[in-house]
Amino acid sequence: MEQGKRDYKRLLTEVIKKQMIILGPEITLSKARDVKGLKVDNDGNVTDMTGPPEELIKELINQFVQLSGLIVQKTMEPILASYPQSADSQVILTNIRAQIRQGGQEEEV
Repeated sequence: MEQGKRDYKRLLTEVIKKQMIILGPEITLSKARDVKGLKVDNDGNVTDMTGPPEELIKELINQFVQLSGLIVQKTMEPILASYPQSADSQVILTNIRAQIRQGGQEEEV
């Protein structure tokens, strides 16, 4: 079982480090540390974990999925805002916001 725990720590660490490259260390570490049962050092290494590893992986990935929706919204808002006269841009932005809210609600169920 100890080998299995080490393997899960390695997997979780790899996910976190890859996200640090994409999102930056501050955001990634903040999201990883929001996962109950995970302890992560400043380099992105999982130093301890408690609870079912499968649940920890699921929750960690959910943290990044939720964040991705916000990244899409924040990326699209300035672009669409530069076309305020376009009704289409407002419809697109409204749809993006609805998808993000719907994704968050599905995760809570």
